[in-house]
Amino acid sequence: MTVHKVLFVCTGNICRSPTAEGVARDLARRLGVEQRFEFDSAGTHGYHIGDPPDPRTVAAARKRGYDLAHLRARRVTEFDFLRFHHVLAMGHDHLQWLRRACPPEQRDKLRLFLDFSRRFDGREVPDPYYGGPDGFEQVLDMVEDAASQLIAQLTAKA
Repeated sequence: MTVHKVLFVCTGNICRSPTAEGVARDLARRLGVEQRFEFDSAGTHGYHIGDPPDPRTVAAARKRGYDLAHLRARRVTEFDFLRFHHVLAMGHDHLQWLRRACPPEQRDKLRLFLDFSRRFDGREVPDPYYGGPDGFEQVLDMVEDAASQLIAQLTAKA
């Protein structure tokens, strides 16, 4: 059985990428395919290393039944490019940063997360950090759509 290892990446690893990690993990569990996946998240910058997700992120996710409180921020490491099969960026800036940091032979693993989305294809997951509660809800809408498609596509492959 193939275990698909997926890393979600945003800036500080306290809003978008931990949301994607928690939602994807929970969706895989609900579908009974959690043993086929390993999900993690990280940031391009180390501003919040060791911190839990933003309280607004945790609260918005909790309203939809996702528990993110146990997650802790970390920064992308060189080892991540070897360990993960899919390194998914929340935005174009993250993707550019990852391309610069990634060894050339691993760059085929890099993509925008919303490339998996049906409803939001080709877009970025916007950073809700400086906005109001609606931004966190929008992130969840986008993440739920893309994560469900990601899991469906990867499960269908093996």
